[in-house]
Amino acid sequence: MNGHDRTRSQQVPSRQAQESKRVRRSLHPTVYVALVGLVLWLVLAIWGFGYDGQTDYLLAIVTGFLIIAVAIPATLALMAYSQGNSDEGKNSAPRDTASFRQWAAEDFDTWQDRVKGRNAAVEVLLPMAAIAIGMTAFAVVLHFTAVGA
Repeated sequence: MNGHDRTRSQQVPSRQAQESKRVRRSLHPTVYVALVGLVLWLVLAIWGFGYDGQTDYLLAIVTGFLIIAVAIPATLALMAYSQGNSDEGKNSAPRDTASFRQWAAEDFDTWQDRVKGRNAAVEVLLPMAAIAIGMTAFAVVLHFTAVGA
């Protein structure tokens, strides 16, 4: 085997190597479902502050904002999904049906860097989880303290 053959075999990666180095550019649907679940948890947690009629109005407004913040991206995602399934979308990319475990093990491309999919999922979910858990803790403390006494 001469030097030319060796460099050519090193330049052409095998199919298995290409699949293992696959880079994702979109989040797995499970991450979006978890994000919606955390927003619903946050909504339930903020209603823990409703102890009199004066705060219920403001909590309803905050709940409306959170519902809109989830509904707009969900509507856009459903529109994109239905457009991709139509007959006119023949040139669209095929749907990726990878499991969450497979997606989490692969690389995820961000605008700054490449990270593992599981790290990307944690980085996306961590802020909303911290807010939901913190708001739940505040509501529990408020519930067990004497309000107005």
